[in-house]
Amino acid sequence: MSEQTAVPAGDADSKPFWESCARHAMELQRCTECLRFRYPPRPVCPHCLSDRTAWLPVAGTGTVYVQLGVYPRGKDAPPEPLGLTMVELDEGVRMWSNVVGARADDVRIGDRVRLVYEDVGTAALPRFTLERADAVR
Repeated sequence: MSEQTAVPAGDADSKPFWESCARHAMELQRCTECLRFRYPPRPVCPHCLSDRTAWLPVAGTGTVYVQLGVYPRGKDAPPEPLGLTMVELDEGVRMWSNVVGARADDVRIGDRVRLVYEDVGTAALPRFTLERADAVR
C-alpha cells in the first residue's frame, strides 16, 4: 500500500459494496425490475428508474475497456507510468481501478482480468490482475 492510497468514504448507498469488498466477495446492486447490474451504487436504477434493488455477488472477471498511462513529473516521479484502468465486468458494469502485478505499458484494451483486493486497514479496495501470463511480472 502506498502513502497515496485513499480509502473511499462510503455513504448509505455504497456501504454494502464496501462491506462486500472488505469480505473479499464483491457484490453489486442489481435492479429487481429490469435485472441489470449497476455501479456505482445509487438509490434508483438509471435504466428503468426503479428503486427496487438487491445486492448480488459478481464473478470478479472482466475485460480492460480503457487503459490510461499517467506520467507524473518532478524529481520524485516514478520511472514508469502509473496505470488507471476501466474494467468492464462480465455483469456489464464498468468501474475504474488499477491492474496490479503488471506494468501499465503492458496492459491492453481487451485483456481479460480478474478481481483481487488491496487491504487498507479494515477496508479492501478492488483491484485487478491480468489473466494473460506474458504481461505479469
